[in-house]
Amino acid sequence: MSNLVELINNCKKGNRQAQEQLYRDYSRILFGICLKYSRNKTEAEDNLHDSFMTIYSKIDQFKHQGSFEGWIKRITVNTVLQKYRKEETLTLVTDNIEDELPEDSGYLNLDLATLLNYVQELPNKYRLTFNLYVLDGYSHKEISEMLGTSLGTSKSNLARARMILKEKIEANKAGIIMEG
Repeated sequence: MSNLVELINNCKKGNRQAQEQLYRDYSRILFGICLKYSRNKTEAEDNLHDSFMTIYSKIDQFKHQGSFEGWIKRITVNTVLQKYRKEETLTLVTDNIEDELPEDSGYLNLDLATLLNYVQELPNKYRLTFNLYVLDGYSHKEISEMLGTSLGTSKSNLARARMILKEKIEANKAGIIMEG
């Protein structure tokens, strides 16, 4: 642990070697997060780069209270979400959809790479909501605050994401190729 404190303190001083070490220690974990929220590998790499730039610029705000890994993961998620908020306005969905679709065990019969591809193909608002809710365990209230949408929109976006994924999974089982 003292090595981590020393590494963080050296990063706070702008030490390039410490920054490189921090990147080597955490880039795989943070890349996994970026991949979850990105449309493809290239976009995930860009998001990882942006996340580390934010981490380096804000590292002096880390006060050694709580988990450093949790802190950098939160920065990574927020950096990616902020990029999407700037990129496109997350539009409000006005039609009512059931709050939740029944859980489908179809997810379990799919290999991880295929499921990840399906999730990455989702439109931004659906992909972000799905990942935040299903994979990261955020509540709809937290998601609506993070994405700047209403509670109902968060629930609707999750339901739509699940419907799209369910359609893709069923098409996969039937051997049908679906676009986007």
